[in-house]
Amino acid sequence: MKESYTMTIAGLERSLPLCPISETMKIGAFVIFGDPELTTACAAALNARCPEHDVLITAESKGIPLICEMARLLGNERYVLARKGAKLYMKNVFSAEVRSITTDHKQTLYLDGADADYMRGKRVVIVDDVISTGESLRALEALVEKAGGNIVGRMAILAEGEAADRSDIIYLEKLPLFNSDGEAI
Repeated sequence: MKESYTMTIAGLERSLPLCPISETMKIGAFVIFGDPELTTACAAALNARCPEHDVLITAESKGIPLICEMARLLGNERYVLARKGAKLYMKNVFSAEVRSITTDHKQTLYLDGADADYMRGKRVVIVDDVISTGESLRALEALVEKAGGNIVGRMAILAEGEAADRSDIIYLEKLPLFNSDGEAI
């Protein structure tokens, strides 16, 4: 039984542990935290394919190092973060619910009213580390639309399963799903 999956991402080889999400299916756990070499390589590769935009947005938390590095490489461009909890400093907050494949419960993403004002009328690119079911993407789309932003792109490092077949997502590599024995399906 295979316990990991090795792949090349932005020119770098990485081994992803396989994690069960059901009795019959596993996913490759892609975690960019703590890997600045991979973060920079992925940010540069995504920036090279990024549509013209005014602002980037991601959801807390695994998209944070990626979007921060993308913004840094673009000349310290400002980006927007959808939080998993409303913070005291946030005003005129609004939210969207999400159920991610990697989380066992429903979550809510929150957007600060100041960030919404910043996005209003601007070209927005949504950035994530992995797009799988598209649930996180849908929640971010809802927040951008509520804010009055115009979505011009959806980007991820990896597209998993059926997400790789979507024509509206720009991604670097396809991440297969795996059966309970760890074989790609």
